[in-house]
Amino acid sequence: MARIGIVGVSGYGGGELLRLVAGHPTFELAYVAGESSAGQTLAQRFPWLAGRDEGALVIQPFEPQQLPALELLFVSLPTGKSRDPLSRLAQKVKVVDVGGDHRFVDGWTYGLTELPGQRAQIARAARLANPGCYPAAALLALAPLAQARLIELEGVVIDAKSGVTGAGRGGASAFGYAETNEDLFAYGLASHPHAPEIETALAQLAGAKASVAFTPHLAPMSRGLLATCYARPRNGVTSEQLCEAAAALYANEPFIRLTQMQGGAGPHTGWATGSNFAFLSYAINPRTGLVVALGAIDNLGKGAAGQALQNANLMTGQPETAGLEGLPTRP
Repeated sequence: MARIGIVGVSGYGGGELLRLVAGHPTFELAYVAGESSAGQTLAQRFPWLAGRDEGALVIQPFEPQQLPALELLFVSLPTGKSRDPLSRLAQKVKVVDVGGDHRFVDGWTYGLTELPGQRAQIARAARLANPGCYPAAALLALAPLAQARLIELEGVVIDAKSGVTGAGRGGASAFGYAETNEDLFAYGLASHPHAPEIETALAQLAGAKASVAFTPHLAPMSRGLLATCYARPRNGVTSEQLCEAAAALYANEPFIRLTQMQGGAGPHTGWATGSNFAFLSYAINPRTGLVVALGAIDNLGKGAAGQALQNANLMTGQPETAGLEGLPTRP
């Protein structure tokens, strides 16, 4: 058994991590921390844990220098909140930072497992930066095309939509039910931290400069994320070549599902709900000639907690799919 902890357990990402860890065959939950929920037992905060050993754990304020003996710590805090406390954490504790403070930071490994060469690096990592939810979907869709140089990497357009849980629990009134129901809006138009994250990953994949126009939208649904990516094809590329490149890169990947366009429709976010799956589809628009690459995930699954658990499995020598075998929950 590997003793693990979760910081930010009362948030959406932390709560999803808790659900996954509770069903993990070899992870023992030994520590939980939160801010607003500190002092409560897990069973008080999450009644479904009543009667289980984990339910008796008391949620602690996060004091990085006063942790019990742990092999790995998940940290699910808002961007800007983890860099300082994690700088004071003992090096012997492995860390998966689900937030955005350590992506492409020196000393931290970027943790999108299916990218070429990443799996081996993740297995050796002691400090792991989970990808953002939008980059997880967009990069998985674009990676085969970038690696095979089937698309122009400058001027890629990413139109992406996420469920409200992607904004974090937070408590801000702008993301309440009345404000988000029957509404759809774009945000982060001036700048968004996921744009340079995507550009950096694409540039590393192809060994060439990449630039993206990235527009995120908040959709009136609880969870799910769809990234629709547009790029100019290179050298008369066909839709068959796009699909072949994806099939080659993702052969035998346990969580990637390549789907054919059906009647002009791409993958649905609901196909991934409650799972670590990513559904990808490819086409060339016959009117514009542009490549269209689509990625559908659960923003709390492959976009956050599921990917974090996949990384933690590799970092602790567990089977990569441990605790992630569950099928999507949407009927």
